[in-house]
Amino acid sequence: MRVLLISTYELGRQPFGLASPAAWLHRAGFEVECADTTQHKLSEAAVLRADVLAFYLPMHTATRISAPLISRVREVNPSARLAAYGLYAPLNEPLLRSLGVEFIVGGEFEQALVEFVEGIANPHPVSPKTGETRVGQPSSPPVRLDKLEFILPERQSLPPLHQYARLAMPDGSERTCGYTEASRGCKHLCRHCPIVPVYEGKFRVVQQEVVLADIRQQVAAGAEHITFGDPDFFNGPAHALAIVRALHQEFPQLSYDATIKIEHLLKHADALPVLRDTGCAFVTSAVESLDDRVLGLLAKGHTRADFLRVAEMFREIGLTLSPTFVAFMPQTTLEGYLDLLDTIASIGLVEHVAPVQWSLRLLITSASPLLELPEFRECLRGFDDAALCYRWTNPDPRVDALQRALEQRVQFLIAQKFSRRQIFEDVRSLASQAAAGNLDIPLPDAPAIAARATIPYLTEPWYC
Repeated sequence: MRVLLISTYELGRQPFGLASPAAWLHRAGFEVECADTTQHKLSEAAVLRADVLAFYLPMHTATRISAPLISRVREVNPSARLAAYGLYAPLNEPLLRSLGVEFIVGGEFEQALVEFVEGIANPHPVSPKTGETRVGQPSSPPVRLDKLEFILPERQSLPPLHQYARLAMPDGSERTCGYTEASRGCKHLCRHCPIVPVYEGKFRVVQQEVVLADIRQQVAAGAEHITFGDPDFFNGPAHALAIVRALHQEFPQLSYDATIKIEHLLKHADALPVLRDTGCAFVTSAVESLDDRVLGLLAKGHTRADFLRVAEMFREIGLTLSPTFVAFMPQTTLEGYLDLLDTIASIGLVEHVAPVQWSLRLLITSASPLLELPEFRECLRGFDDAALCYRWTNPDPRVDALQRALEQRVQFLIAQKFSRRQIFEDVRSLASQAAAGNLDIPLPDAPAIAARATIPYLTEPWYC
């Protein structure tokens, strides 16, 4: 049996979601190839060799890119069995079924994938009722939350780390980045989060020895920085801190970054010096909004004041905070958007925010808990099968017009190498004119010198 694991997008990271199941499938005795289409065009020969084609769908963007690719590989190799796995696989089950995907699993997918391929390799006996030979596990539940004993991911067949996103440093240098996961899922139930419909408040740890061994092999392959891809690194704070202490002891020059909720940063404030002293370059935190009403609707677990306190703590301790936002929602007002910009400027975090954050629009998936709230339902304009999300409109058409203008403008300014501050000032100018309906502001002249980082940040921005 030959299995081809395919990743179409994962924020410029070498995909853990290929390396981990590859190891499990190899251990079970199957031949495995990995294809990351962000780095190389998918080989038709590899598709033809495969008995099973499995698409890794950790993100909304990855799912949208994968849909037409699934149709193409089915044409190239119609006899191959199709699978989809990862967070967004069960969230988009109807679409995937319509494309011919028979096996879908989210959550803890490694053992489930092995069982599916084993079912194909060793068909079940003929059914006494139908007389048909049953193969695979197409009727398996689309979410598995087994507590797995992980094994060392296999990365040898993946593109080298230097081809992926890098860490930009204030001195102009860049560091080669690796990526691993110390846990998956989340204990919290934020209503806008795609993790919630899959994990439902549960999280699972990757054993410390496996995490460290995975980092070790990436350091040997050239990694100078590690991104921990956990949805929240402090879901299990003792587990996380034990890992970074051991990591720093073994590799004192290695830096890392992690994602942690504002709520956890306050609750575990005594752990922040440990992060600083063990090489944490920055912490990403999904702040989402500075409007307490909106934060309540999202069930974020923090307030505007909490965020401001965390920003102050980071400044005092000497850690870099990288907040992310969903700047445009049905509840966004022009006044609220300007307040967001002005607050970030007033607390000195302009350079800390990736410019793409200023134009991000709320994504409402088919299984989103936001659908339970009338405040969101009344703004919906139907499900978009192509975009894989609900369309919605803001009660104030000027807000939607501003978002559309910013989306194109920010992407252009990023491509032209404007600095974060230059982009921020342009965004602020456009937003201030939006109230008068004037979005026809000339683009600024191209900068004479390409922007340089003032804080460490990854060259591929965070979004879903």
